[in-house]
Amino acid sequence: MAKQKVVLVDREDNTLGVMGKMEAHELGALHRAFSIFVFNSKGELMIHQRALSKYHSPGLWTNTCCSHPRLDEEVMDNAHQRLQEEMGFDCELEPAFTFVYKSDVGQGLTEHEFDHVLVGHYDGDPSINKSEVEDWKFMSMNALRDDIDHHPANYTEWFKIAFEKVENYLQKRSFKK
Repeated sequence: MAKQKVVLVDREDNTLGVMGKMEAHELGALHRAFSIFVFNSKGELMIHQRALSKYHSPGLWTNTCCSHPRLDEEVMDNAHQRLQEEMGFDCELEPAFTFVYKSDVGQGLTEHEFDHVLVGHYDGDPSINKSEVEDWKFMSMNALRDDIDHHPANYTEWFKIAFEKVENYLQKRSFKK
């Protein structure tokens, strides 16, 4: 991980430079990220449990895929690559919205991200990369909302924030159809 870098940005997503991934999380430096939410044809969201070997938030449930794009890559290009690397499939993705959050993730680390939220659809089973993903499942949005409300410690901090925003996005989108 020492060699991995994140792209530092301002609150408008303008690139400011790069920093080591661990250092950025130790300092709480604002950096670019993406979060992918993939739904099946029943409207259920594919979530995954982070590998137990992850340096932060191990074993917690979160959105389909999330990562940090590299300096020389577009968010969408890196999102497709990471989805394939972590979940073993790819699908069409569309940009939904962006938001900035800052959250303590334990062990003296802070996630402070300008997060690009991407939405896609896929009805198959993933072929998970066990170094990244412990387990996966599809859940209805209502069941997921209920579980997050009753068991928030089972979910990553960013997912709990993004989930509510995705719910609002989907609701607004359904009114436009």
